[in-house]
Amino acid sequence: MDTYANALLYAIPFFMLLLVVEIAYGHFVKNQKHKVMDSVSSISSGLTNIIKDSLGLGLILVSYPILLEYMAVTSIKATWGVWLVAFIVIDFAGYWNHRLSHKINFFWNQHVIHHSSEEFNLACALRQSISNLIGYFPLLLIPAAVVGVPNEVIAVLAPIHLFAQFWYHTQHIGKMGWLEYIIVTPSQHRVHHAINPEYIDKNLGQILCVWDRWFGTFQEELEEVPPQYGVLKPAATWNPIHINFQHLWRLIQDAWRTKRYYDKIRIWFMPTGWRPADVKEKYPVTIITDVYDFERYNTPSSYMFKAYAIFQMLAATFFLLFMFFNFTAIGFDGLLLFAAFVFIGIYGYTSLMDRRPYAIWIELGRSIMGILFVLLTGDWFGVNTFLSWGSMLVVIYFLITIFGGVYFTYLEKDTINSSLIT
Repeated sequence: MDTYANALLYAIPFFMLLLVVEIAYGHFVKNQKHKVMDSVSSISSGLTNIIKDSLGLGLILVSYPILLEYMAVTSIKATWGVWLVAFIVIDFAGYWNHRLSHKINFFWNQHVIHHSSEEFNLACALRQSISNLIGYFPLLLIPAAVVGVPNEVIAVLAPIHLFAQFWYHTQHIGKMGWLEYIIVTPSQHRVHHAINPEYIDKNLGQILCVWDRWFGTFQEELEEVPPQYGVLKPAATWNPIHINFQHLWRLIQDAWRTKRYYDKIRIWFMPTGWRPADVKEKYPVTIITDVYDFERYNTPSSYMFKAYAIFQMLAATFFLLFMFFNFTAIGFDGLLLFAAFVFIGIYGYTSLMDRRPYAIWIELGRSIMGILFVLLTGDWFGVNTFLSWGSMLVVIYFLITIFGGVYFTYLEKDTINSSLIT
């Protein structure tokens, strides 16, 4: 995990820089594709995914090294040809993994977060899952294991393959000529994220678009069909933790409520969106029918509140960067506690963004515990080693959180509601 933490120490600032560039470009050309609350929610989702992955939380059914040990029929060296073959195998496996996530009810739960934004921008790319607690992706790499592709090659290429999917989540790049026939481009991925009937479940490739063309899932972006973004069952929340488990909760409810035992079992493996007839009639779920005319999620927010949301998101980012910088010294038990503070913080301020009345208690509770932790230990997970007054900054942050929680729950919210009434 230390290697992964070191990679994130550089990757996070790089992604944030690209986000700033995209936002600045949109501002200067007067074609802004970011909305503050949506982008804060997207980035916060990425932070929760980083917490989960960096701590190795989840169950991997079988690892690639084990597959390699028991299934390899030959051993090959890591030549440039092997790196190329491995990259193609990973991309091929990624296509089918992506396709499963779009086609099977249970697997859709681990992917819906990525499609939940009603905007399309680089921040949207950071909406990654925390509900994928069962890792089965190595099973799709069996062909690589059989021919003996070294584990070191897969270990290096896998994160590169993932990070390389970031750049094409943008509306500021048009079609790219002959590259449209080789790689996944922004135009193609706009189609993938769209909820237009013409575009649903199309362009499932991750780096190479040849798989979509070969297996019949390719769709060109049409000028007469402008993409509309989101999911057909709107998330209606800024809270990424809620979004991660909404679909799973609906599946659990439907499996419990349906009368047929056969439906209780098959609902998990049926096509995405399938529901038993009896619960579908008795417990209807709102679905977008007109993609060009639906109410996008929004909550009352002043400029000050938007600034506060950005502040909290940046604070969570800096906390994680420090965690990765001091990963080994903090130790696993300390990392769990540290991550809990950040994770609960994200839950708290995104709930506040939703204007949930319970958000204030989450923010108060976490802040008081954080201040007590500093007072009892005299430090904040070793920050004073690098900055003598670092723990004091952390205390100030928690005091700002307490003030912000109270202000935006009881003072500004009332002002906003009064202005809406009048």
